[in-house]
Amino acid sequence: MNQNPKLLVLTIFLFIIFLNTGCKKKNIKEENTTYSFFVAGHTYGTPGSTDLGLYKDFKEKFPYILSFSNMQLGVLTGDIVKAPSIESWDAVDEDIEDLGLYTFFAVGNHDMYDRNLFESRYGPTYYDTIINTDLFIILDPNIDRWNISGEQLSFLEQSVNSNSTAVDNIFVFFHQLLWIENPKYKNVKPNSLEGKADTINFWSEVEPIFNNLNNSVFMFAGDVGAAYWSDDFMYDCYDNITFIASGMGEGIGDNFIIVSVDEYKNVTNKLIALQGDINSLGNIEDYVLP
Repeated sequence: MNQNPKLLVLTIFLFIIFLNTGCKKKNIKEENTTYSFFVAGHTYGTPGSTDLGLYKDFKEKFPYILSFSNMQLGVLTGDIVKAPSIESWDAVDEDIEDLGLYTFFAVGNHDMYDRNLFESRYGPTYYDTIINTDLFIILDPNIDRWNISGEQLSFLEQSVNSNSTAVDNIFVFFHQLLWIENPKYKNVKPNSLEGKADTINFWSEVEPIFNNLNNSVFMFAGDVGAAYWSDDFMYDCYDNITFIASGMGEGIGDNFIIVSVDEYKNVTNKLIALQGDINSLGNIEDYVLP
């Protein structure tokens, strides 16, 4: 039920066959249509907790997620497990099996404490796929201290250059808030700076790949919301690019995002509160940075 490499996703028609033979995966529809997906960060939940699997308050929102008739998939934006082990990943797989939605993993620093274990179970940590004429890109900043470099940078450039004119929206997912070195974001507080190099290449080499494309680009990070010292979420947009960070674990302010794409390829991002009323945090656009 969890994420798999690009090849499996690209063979969309196979999902229909799987469904007809008893597989519980939901079909990722091939046709250009209205659809939704969820994005959730830091889903192991509370630091210090010994619970296995996904954060219990997030799991309580599974029925709400499934209530969307056009809900097709999900993306977990890192720190999916606190300490990687066969037992902890098995627990995550069981939770995703219960959810019943195809779910991609954009790995976090905790997940990569045992890279070999992850890759043996789930395959590559960066890849792309096209869903409903939108491009989805999963990145792994843990390979090179928050840098997207070497083969991964070449992959990213090729993915965008090859697909941007043939797709509508571009969705990019990673764990760390790679954009925070810009002075505009100096007051944004992530959960952690673990593994970060003194300088990173997001603004010099990654962001220019996307800026001024004809596509709307949405970048999602998941390393917030875990503790009192970190922000619960953030939102900002400029030119054709939107940055969104969301996460959970502290309690108050826990959240995730539901992204909806309409028939005209317009995108809305709904901020979902885990505590109390789902709308209690308001609209994420209300929090745009000045």
